[in-house]
Amino acid sequence: MTATQRPAPVGRGGRPTNDPEPIRESFRRFAGMRTRVLEVGPPVAEAPAPKRTRRKGGEKPRAPRLVLLHGYCDSADTWRPVLGELAAAGIAAIAVDLPGFGDAQPLRPGPMLPQLDAFTAAVVREQAVLGPVVLAGNSLGGTMSLRAAQNHRLPTIGVVSIAAPGFVDSWLVRTVGRNPLPLRLYSSLPLPVPGFLVRAVAEQLVPRILYADSRQADAGQVRRFTTLFPDYRATTSRLEEARQLVAELADAYRLDQIRIPLLAVACGKDKLVTPASGRKLHTLVPHSRLVVREDWGHCPQLDDPPEVAELLTFFAAGAVRSGGRPAPTVNTVAEDSATG
Repeated sequence: MTATQRPAPVGRGGRPTNDPEPIRESFRRFAGMRTRVLEVGPPVAEAPAPKRTRRKGGEKPRAPRLVLLHGYCDSADTWRPVLGELAAAGIAAIAVDLPGFGDAQPLRPGPMLPQLDAFTAAVVREQAVLGPVVLAGNSLGGTMSLRAAQNHRLPTIGVVSIAAPGFVDSWLVRTVGRNPLPLRLYSSLPLPVPGFLVRAVAEQLVPRILYADSRQADAGQVRRFTTLFPDYRATTSRLEEARQLVAELADAYRLDQIRIPLLAVACGKDKLVTPASGRKLHTLVPHSRLVVREDWGHCPQLDDPPEVAELLTFFAAGAVRSGGRPAPTVNTVAEDSATG
């Protein structure tokens, strides 16, 4: 009698349930800050030493490594859908919780951006041991990516900035930075707003703010954001922190120092950072390239993970081929994607 071979049970995404989870989760320290890391590709501790293959015309380019940074009040989990796409394509990448967010240690008192700079630099240096690093960030993560690109001592060969704030006046800047009255009123209410009401409001606002179409919002991602505002005290603390960050953004950039390939991504349905901000960044860095997606919201990694993963992969491959040198032409034509 011949035994019949049964197919392996299939889990989410069509992957057999006995296959290892492609996204690995661990905790590591960068610049003295303990944080959570989501990773695909060879682990740092297990990755083989890079082989340098001599050939006519130079060394064989090594595969790029993507470092993904999230935005304010977000976490590495925002990149999970994209990490899944990158894992399927065999691309090495990590996403980290920035200090003060997710499961990372809180920021210390004082200016926020210098602490985040030191943390980002430590992540880049760790990954650069394994291959050329391309840094990509959304919102605050886009700011940190740009600031890292200004640091010529970092071994970064390319940077992607998605909806980075601070270039054009926006609803976000006006509300948080220039018009703090609503925040002061909220903080001075005689009775704290009940936690259930804070969470109910957050559940309504989060999909509208982060997604291009709130009807397409992932319930798990929305739930993750609402847990950041469990009660009145946590909400007022985050608002005050946001005011400090907006104030620091006024002097956050030295864009003339960016000499590596830069991709600026502007999102047409972004309700926090207008697409004009991405266009302004492209103008201020002449060698940069611009992608405008009219159908993306503030967090395109949630709106369209396959397209974002493909965009990052394509850009990273080009940065490796160029050896981290921007295109020689000054007048780069903007790449304007068709709307969905």
